Amino acid sequence: MSQAKRIFVVAGEHSGDVLGGKLLQALKEKAGAGEFEFAGVGGETMEAAGVRSIFPLSDVAVMGPAAILARLPKLVRRVYRTVDAALAFNPDLLIVIDSPEFTHPIAKRVRQRRPEIPIADYVSPSVWAWRPGRARKMRPYVDHLLALLPFEPEAHARLGGPDCTYVGHPLIERAAWIGGLDTARLRARLGLTPALPVLVVLPGSRPSEVSRLMEPFGDTIRQLRRDLGQMELILPAVPSVRPLIEKALVSWPQQPHLVEGDEDKFTAFRLADAALAASGTVTLELAVAGTPMAVAYRVDLVAARLRFLLKVHSVVLANLVLGENVFPEFIQEDCTPEKLSAALVPLLKDTPQRSVQLAALARIHEKMFLAEGTPSAKAADTVLKILSRAAAGNRAAA
Repeated sequence: MSQAKRIFVVAGEHSGDVLGGKLLQALKEKAGAGEFEFAGVGGETMEAAGVRSIFPLSDVAVMGPAAILARLPKLVRRVYRTVDAALAFNPDLLIVIDSPEFTHPIAKRVRQRRPEIPIADYVSPSVWAWRPGRARKMRPYVDHLLALLPFEPEAHARLGGPDCTYVGHPLIERAAWIGGLDTARLRARLGLTPALPVLVVLPGSRPSEVSRLMEPFGDTIRQLRRDLGQMELILPAVPSVRPLIEKALVSWPQQPHLVEGDEDKFTAFRLADAALAASGTVTLELAVAGTPMAVAYRVDLVAARLRFLLKVHSVVLANLVLGENVFPEFIQEDCTPEKLSAALVPLLKDTPQRSVQLAALARIHEKMFLAEGTPSAKAADTVLKILSRAAAGNRAAA
């Protein structure tokens, strides 16, 4: 590139900042640090890559309708400030990352005022799960989507959404590290009995999840002890909900080994025979670790009544990647100790059900993993192609 390309990048929360920072570093590695000038909104990872955020990421990194409503005036001001900063920067490309409640209003306004600026969206909204009409509505202001899930390009093509490229889930970049974790050391540290099956229990990382799942999960352990006998339990807990977990554990028939941190969590996945997990990204983490699973979830009554809006065959991301319901899920009224225990007992033994899941986990690797390189590198390649097409279009117009 003869002249430094100007890229304005907008993230709305920590995970987006991490994705953005890795993408920008990959761009510099591929084309050279002097080939780019960055600006935008981000956190520490994007700052390390060369972005001086126009305001702290904490100004906009809020989750949940109540939190968004409480800070709505400030969020609206931040949207308009970001739009003004983006236009003043005069970028060759605008990249918005996840957090569509914050980033998409910015993309729309930039498109209205400067329609010639190409816009890429890193992380697709879940249009394949609910509100599928959003895909078509994105097309006027998003030129290209960088997708984290392998089925998303087909979904956008079917729904009339923007052009979409699967660049890979960030979990892929950790697969080699996960596979190399020392399970023997954790087994020894926790004092696990070698002859007993190991179940990892994952009641979620949000207070709402933990409050709804700890009781049925505890009852499931009680049922499992009747159906299977003794076992070892490991419960990875994030610090923010650990007090809530510890309070609920008082009523459990067996106390699990509590662990914290990514290394212990993924090591527990690797050594466990099976997992009892809340629905969410953790099902992909378990899939990458190769852990058979049964999945459960409970929502509030309002959300339960809106289940008819879901447009997918499963709420389990691992099942959606596969395109079939291999990993059993027990949602709302089906989240019972009897059903969960019946699904878990075969997974904790050498059974055909366990073999089916292990084969499916291998297929998930085939579907999610890239032929070569990392997701950050694939995302950078896609961004370079977008910039090249935009430059070619500008030359043709001239």
